[in-house]
Amino acid sequence: MDQIRASLEERQVAIYLAAIAIGALAGFSIPKAGALEDAINPGLAFMLFVTFLQVPLAELGSALRNTRFLGALLTTNFVVMPLLTALLVQFLPDEPMIRLAVLFVLLTPCVDYVVTFTHLGRGDAKLLLAATPALLLLQMALLPVYLRVLLGNDASGLVHPEPFIHAFLWLIAVPLLLAAALQLWAARTATGKRASMALGLLPVPATALVLFLVLAAVMPQIGEAAGAALTAAPIYLAYAIIAPLLGWIVARGGRLDPGSARAVAFSAATRNSLVILPLAFAVPGGVPLVPAVVVTQTIIELISELVYVRWIPRLSVRPAA
Repeated sequence: MDQIRASLEERQVAIYLAAIAIGALAGFSIPKAGALEDAINPGLAFMLFVTFLQVPLAELGSALRNTRFLGALLTTNFVVMPLLTALLVQFLPDEPMIRLAVLFVLLTPCVDYVVTFTHLGRGDAKLLLAATPALLLLQMALLPVYLRVLLGNDASGLVHPEPFIHAFLWLIAVPLLLAAALQLWAARTATGKRASMALGLLPVPATALVLFLVLAAVMPQIGEAAGAALTAAPIYLAYAIIAPLLGWIVARGGRLDPGSARAVAFSAATRNSLVILPLAFAVPGGVPLVPAVVVTQTIIELISELVYVRWIPRLSVRPAA
């Protein structure tokens, strides 16, 4: 099994590229492919479950006490990234809906598949997993503030807590509890150990499945508002290049170890697009433009993640003091 898992991880980028290509083709060519959107969250939950199995969950308590990492992570996501986003949106046309969509997605750090990509990119997924409640709560509290500052009071009222709470319960808490239960079972019985080893083969296939589902489900939305999507795409590309570098710089300033620094870089670059989509659909008069602009970031980000899993592990940092 170890050989199979090593082979999958060695070929993961090619597998993911194939999943993205097939998903995009399916989205454009299969009628009602958008109905696959209902399968995204279950797919994400399963992907996170098999990823959490690879993370020593018994060590989460010590991870929460890593104040140096938490300080760097929160500074990156709630000070540095908002400043970068505020700068980038100045290059957008003065179209309130496009700006709202870009702000929605770039101001909210990811709390789901970022853990998987951090694990695949040799970052400290355990630390990032432990920090997800803080990331989720702070973005819920601060997103209305950022929108009020950048767009005015009317935009701030569009943020509702339900999508964030739903994401935490079904994409973090439930998979985490199931993974902890299976880890405990594996530690006590041979059957549990075999089950854990078999599921240990699935992070790469599960991630590929999610990539396929996302691309197949969202491509029709892009087609309905292609002009707005293309307008936002250069901003997302710039963000994808700059954000992980800024995260790495903050981590270096905090003298984090390499695994922790990679986790900060991944978090800086990965946004909460799938959680934000319900907010995008709820914007009065915003469909299809706002969801299409949000989804455009998802596509660019997922392709960027394939670069990050190879490139971010090569970043060198000073050792912790």
